[in-house]
Amino acid sequence: MTAQNPPMGQAPGAATSRRPQASIAKFKAALRKAKRKKAREPEIDFLNITAMLDLMTIILVFVLKTLSASTTNIPQNQDLQLPVSVLTAEPGEEGVIIRISKTEINVGDETKPIVEYSDREQLGQTGLDARYKRNGPNDLYIQPLAQVLQKYRANDRALREARGKDATTSEAIIVADETTPYRLLFEVLYTAGQSEFGKYHLLVRSGNK
Repeated sequence: MTAQNPPMGQAPGAATSRRPQASIAKFKAALRKAKRKKAREPEIDFLNITAMLDLMTIILVFVLKTLSASTTNIPQNQDLQLPVSVLTAEPGEEGVIIRISKTEINVGDETKPIVEYSDREQLGQTGLDARYKRNGPNDLYIQPLAQVLQKYRANDRALREARGKDATTSEAIIVADETTPYRLLFEVLYTAGQSEFGKYHLLVRSGNK
């Protein structure tokens, strides 16, 4: 049997068919496509823990501030007992808190008392001592209280204007002890009115509890 000789110019045993070679342009296009598939957005390469902690801290402070300022969380003790009422409406949450206890008056977040007193008989007759008044013992205007309320009024006016609310007056939440003399309560309300606080909420205890 005679073996066949390969065609001229072809080495013995070489394949007779050739595969088409890819062009350089197609190779580059395929390379770019592969890079795009493997590419990732830089934002997801890492997690910024510092920014998240800052955000959580701000939220925590806001929540604690809200809870501490809530009118439903007013602490009661021997010096301050709220009067009992049969009303069942929810207490107002907007306004500066004015606390009138058996011995002192506090406003908002102030740590020191605005006014201190001890003579209950005098409170029922002429109110606070003349040294706290503007024009003598019979006056109704409490100067130290007015000075503090005017600061709260200025802040509240700016907030109301920024929110598009009525800024002509502010609100006050009166937290008074159940034994507060009417004369003292009237002086506090008069001073608040002179400081542009035109709406009041009187906090009480529910008589159903």
